[in-house]
Amino acid sequence: MADVSLRIPGLDDDELVTLNFLAKQLKEKQPHNRKRSDLYDGKQAIRQVGSVIPPQYYRLGLALGWAAKGVDGLARRCNLERMVWADGDLDALGMREFSDANFLQSELAQARTDSLIHGVSYLITTKGEDDEPAALIHAKDALNATGEWNNRKRRLDNLLSVTSRERDRITGFVLYLDGLTINADLEGGKWEVDRQEHPWHVPADPLVYKPRTSKRMGRSRITRAAISHQFAALRELVRLEGHMDVYTLPQLILLGASDKIFKKADGSYKASWQIALGRALGIPDAVDDEGAPIEGGRADVKHIPAQSPEPHLADLNAMAKLTAREYDLPDSAFALTDMANPTSADSYNASREDLIAEAEGATDDWSVPIRRRVQTALAIQNGESEVPKSWSSITTEWRSPVYLSRAAQADAGAKEIASLPEWVKETTVAMRRLGWSQQDIDLALQEHRQNVGRQSAQALIAARLGEGASDGDRVGVETATGGTR
Repeated sequence: MADVSLRIPGLDDDELVTLNFLAKQLKEKQPHNRKRSDLYDGKQAIRQVGSVIPPQYYRLGLALGWAAKGVDGLARRCNLERMVWADGDLDALGMREFSDANFLQSELAQARTDSLIHGVSYLITTKGEDDEPAALIHAKDALNATGEWNNRKRRLDNLLSVTSRERDRITGFVLYLDGLTINADLEGGKWEVDRQEHPWHVPADPLVYKPRTSKRMGRSRITRAAISHQFAALRELVRLEGHMDVYTLPQLILLGASDKIFKKADGSYKASWQIALGRALGIPDAVDDEGAPIEGGRADVKHIPAQSPEPHLADLNAMAKLTAREYDLPDSAFALTDMANPTSADSYNASREDLIAEAEGATDDWSVPIRRRVQTALAIQNGESEVPKSWSSITTEWRSPVYLSRAAQADAGAKEIASLPEWVKETTVAMRRLGWSQQDIDLALQEHRQNVGRQSAQALIAARLGEGASDGDRVGVETATGGTR
């Protein structure tokens, strides 16, 4: 283990102890996290196993995207629709401006993917500088951030976020402590340190996947079993490559013939592929040095048929199905053959029941940290010194992990709404149950307000015209009466 001791001028002893403890913790977890990142990115190579397969086949760079498919297969089912506030108006707090300035949906999606890869990622909220948004929210993966979780307070006691490295040496970091943020960068061989106090404790929360009491920081979706299956499949791909090069060509054994047919005009031997693909129409008998036929040297060809690659494909298919079970995905996501394609909505959902349950559990675990960070960010943006208690109802709204067609969703929503009171049918909740997007709802409400305003204006104009006509009639009558008088 490399020395990670950091000595930063401007930090007191307690801060240096915390910094070096977290730096060491980050270093110790790095091999585990790096391996899973490489698997997700398709960069993890297998070592040569045994001496039967030539080593050059292990240098082909064969890769499988199973780890990425296992992570993304769940991540794509966990989509944050929006933040909602039943007790207030989020737009009045600048939620739309905050979301657009921080690319919030994209940032949260990246944090969720990193959480699935490493078991944990971190969401951090900070105050923006002069040329930045008023409040910032950004994600950090477990390769570049780590902290200490307080089980009693249910929050982080500290967090180290690495911002730059040089040859695996930390050259820039942010240390988040309770009410204090320390920025440090190595510039020109000297550490530049900036300290900022704030009222937000440690302004970060972990997004944890599958936490339990013995592993509060969760576990990676790329499990050891999944890694084992993927490496076994890669080895099988190597064997398949060797098989296709060697055993798919028919083998011919030539007995009692001269070796002249294997040589070029200059006496050197032909290339192996020329011999293998050649078609001999005439084969001379073997002769001695004086050109006399050798007894029993009559040329004879023995044919050995090519061997089928089916055993390799069957093994690869079995590894694919084992991987599908590990990731709670259907066989069709990985397997080559022997998988059933569901033909009805019920069978489709049944084949993905475990994945849907996994997505619901993951979004439940992620909701609290996302809610905390968004509330804090909005408080920073609005100049608050703490999160108002009335904002506690600001929460997340997740898209359903069950994929339904527009027709099926509308049909189910219509049947549900039909049994509800009339006032519910006029709410945006009813529109969402029918499968309307938020954009559709906003446009419909806007057009409705315009139509109501137009009708009100027409009614007002008609009323005033009616009043004018009545007055005119009355004046006319009075004038006529006055004239007769």
